[in-house]
Amino acid sequence: MQINAIITGGGIGGLTAALCLHHFGHSARILEQAKTIKEVGAGIQISPNAMHILRALGLDKAVIAKGFLPKASQIRTGREGREVMISSMVDYPVIFGAPYVHIHRSDLINVLREAVEERLPGSLQTDCAVSSYGQDKASAWASLADGSHIDGDMLIGADGIKSAIRQQMHGDDRPRFTGNVAWRAVVPVENLGRHVPPPNATVWLGAGKHAVTYLLRGGALANFVGVVERNDWREEGWTIKGSRRDALADFAGWHPIITNIIDKADAHYRWALFDRPPLNQWSDGRVTLLGDACHPMLPFMAQGAAQAMEDAYVLARAVAEQSDIETALQQYCRTRLPRTKKVQAQAQSNMRLFHQGPGPARLIRHGPLWLAGKADSKLAGNALAWLYGHNVTA
Repeated sequence: MQINAIITGGGIGGLTAALCLHHFGHSARILEQAKTIKEVGAGIQISPNAMHILRALGLDKAVIAKGFLPKASQIRTGREGREVMISSMVDYPVIFGAPYVHIHRSDLINVLREAVEERLPGSLQTDCAVSSYGQDKASAWASLADGSHIDGDMLIGADGIKSAIRQQMHGDDRPRFTGNVAWRAVVPVENLGRHVPPPNATVWLGAGKHAVTYLLRGGALANFVGVVERNDWREEGWTIKGSRRDALADFAGWHPIITNIIDKADAHYRWALFDRPPLNQWSDGRVTLLGDACHPMLPFMAQGAAQAMEDAYVLARAVAEQSDIETALQQYCRTRLPRTKKVQAQAQSNMRLFHQGPGPARLIRHGPLWLAGKADSKLAGNALAWLYGHNVTA
């Protein structure tokens, strides 16, 4: 029996969920509140565990063509630029079965959206704000802001960190401010002169702050994310503009690669980082959650998009395997909960690790990283196998 799913949210998780459901012989209708899907956000990292899903959907080559394959993962000191560790990523396709790709969020969205329009024509509806959900024994529906309803066999809340579906299911959450504020910017490499970020996934460490740089669009764009410990600004959101002056002040005295990319950026966005405890239940009858709606992650593992994509495939496969929708959704939750909780916990741990302390604390924290950087790449691969080597399509 073909299932018709209603998906609230046309981001990475929602679009991938629609494609995965189609992959398993089902249909979906995507309700996106934005009037148009524009170029928003910045770079994101698609690790091998997510590339397996894109390969199953026949989209891996398109993503690689629009992205950038980093040569290594690297840790450097923020001020001096001294290398703490480096580990090759060139052999990831051999070690983990798929490459690691850096891509602009809008480029990934466009790949997914074009595939949805081709395989599920007419299924993506924009300017469609969902306020709540309802259900009975035979169906589930989305209630729209204009008072209308859209029915389906099940409903998937992929509507992000401020999910209306999550709020109805679990009530208002009380996120904990982490004491960190993140900056982001994207700059054409041709504007950076001689201070271009290396072709790696590079973390720059500092006292109470860190930065991440990598390249996008075949190396034509440089992506910057900077995280600073501060308590005077707590607004959460991806599209809130800050100033060049404030961003430069936060990274004053840092390596020219960092200060140059901040100085040359046309726009500087910042958002406060909030932590939310893991949910123990994602489903309510015929309604379930996906991605940031159920396990919002701090950006210190670069797994937000990847875990949403894993959710999408596991959910679609459960629906294909079970004749009863509620049973399928419970199976999906049981499968995904342990893994997403582990990734969330590791991201929290990395937040502490990246903000080095002075003197002995720096040695204690960076010593193991330096040794790891000198180790054989296969050993480094073993340490990451639980994350990057996980293949939900197997």
